[in-house]
Amino acid sequence: MSKVSVLGAGIMGAGIAQLAAMAGDDAHCRDVSEEQLERARSSVSASLARFVKAEKLTAEEAQAVEGRITFTEDLESTLDGADVAVEAVPEVYDLKRRVLAEMAALAPADALLGTNTSQLSITSLATALGEDAPRLVGIHFFNPPVMMRLVELVSGLRTLDSEVERARAFARSLGKDVVVCRRDSPGFITSRAYAILRLECVRMLEEGVASAEDIDKAMKLGFNFPMGPLELGDMNGLDTFVNALEGLERAHGDRFHPTVGLRNMISAKHLGRKTGWGFYRYEDGSRVETADQAGQA
Repeated sequence: MSKVSVLGAGIMGAGIAQLAAMAGDDAHCRDVSEEQLERARSSVSASLARFVKAEKLTAEEAQAVEGRITFTEDLESTLDGADVAVEAVPEVYDLKRRVLAEMAALAPADALLGTNTSQLSITSLATALGEDAPRLVGIHFFNPPVMMRLVELVSGLRTLDSEVERARAFARSLGKDVVVCRRDSPGFITSRAYAILRLECVRMLEEGVASAEDIDKAMKLGFNFPMGPLELGDMNGLDTFVNALEGLERAHGDRFHPTVGLRNMISAKHLGRKTGWGFYRYEDGSRVETADQAGQA
């Protein structure tokens, strides 16, 4: 059993901790907010209940998984003795650098250090680690981590090949398939390609080309996507999407420029599931209206 330490108990952090615990690891998930930790506990419990209902886990196995996860505000105990430490805080550059610096200072010298980012430069983030910069690997999990098969590894300019291989072994121990982005280019392989597709779907919705439901249905049935791009935007948070677009725009130009409609939705706090209103409307986490009915098309 390895000790996997996750910094950040949001959607991704809680999911990574659950994934590690389901693989038999001792998972520790730290956040600065007790309220967020409680949400993470509830999210993991609900997820495990779905696994039990689908008969993919027994009730006893689900209980054992929960028992292998520690949710805490204590940074030092989270990182003490860690074999793997993964930063999973929001995609805010300065915040990630601060958390990564703390992680490198407190984690064991032989721990694998990972950052769960979908588009920020690993090379730039690693400068916060000083002499530990060669240890940092981009370990990009997909949402939800317990369901999505892929992990995208990203090598920064100073990242040691040996650390990439350790990250590959870690991801595979969690049952994941792995791709490696060898050039540290913002957006990497997946986020760069998918962001432009998602943005084009937003443009089509704003132009009245089709409804949100039909755009999502076309992408799911036509391209075998597990979730429509607009549905995914609502699940991840539209503010997160716009932050990612702004970073990609700085790196790759105007083709990633967020639409006026997206910015208006951010201003109106129509951020998706977490606020009850995005491209769709939600009540108690369930969709109740289409985007057209909600007046968002």
